[in-house]
Amino acid sequence: MAVSPPPACRGRLGGGRAFHAFSQVCVTPPQPSPARRGGGAFWLCRSLRHFAVLLLLCVGLNAHAQSSSTDLLHGVLAQLSQHTAVRAGFTQERKNPALTQPQSSSGQLLFVAGHGMLWQVQQPYQQTLALTGSKTMSIDAAGHAQPVRNERGVSQISQMLQSMLAGQLDAVMRQFDVTADGTAAQWTLHFTPKQARVAQVLKGIELDGGTFLQGIHISMQDGTQTDIRMTDARDAGPLSALEKQALGLP
Repeated sequence: MAVSPPPACRGRLGGGRAFHAFSQVCVTPPQPSPARRGGGAFWLCRSLRHFAVLLLLCVGLNAHAQSSSTDLLHGVLAQLSQHTAVRAGFTQERKNPALTQPQSSSGQLLFVAGHGMLWQVQQPYQQTLALTGSKTMSIDAAGHAQPVRNERGVSQISQMLQSMLAGQLDAVMRQFDVTADGTAAQWTLHFTPKQARVAQVLKGIELDGGTFLQGIHISMQDGTQTDIRMTDARDAGPLSALEKQALGLP
């Protein structure tokens, strides 16, 4: 009769030889020989040893999973940082519990490592935002900049995205706990804010993608959710004079 692993091991042990090799530890209780029946202390010690083996096994597998997540995270950052200037189209949908209908917009974006991001909203209205470091500026058609007041948490999100796309893990880890799953070809990164004052506003962020970033999902504590999907991501090529001016490039 086939035996399923108990809850302590379920989902952590693979099938086939891996499960068979540890089935005696995780499932089968020790069987006392006739000469040792009644040796309660002996069997208690043996059971404790079996439990210790099980615990070490599960801890080891969990450590391996964490190591795999860290390796994937470093691989994703290395992959993203190869593209120092990126263009893409975007669509954004923002859901607010206070509103009956989601708010949608679309446009073009530009990221330049070390300088910031340029969001050019084209529909349903026109607006250009430059995100450089912790600052957000609104850029008019003549290139004049006006500061935009950020909501709490927006600055941290902006800085995290800029650091991620530049491959700067240390800067991200100061602000967020980060885990990764998937493969280098199709990955998802999960961000949870470390600072209590940010966590009061920002619930978490998910990024997904492959060679380029493909999507951003932002969850706020008030129930507001923002989904941004990228299309036609590519190396940026030459920048216009307005783009250079907005991002402080010579």
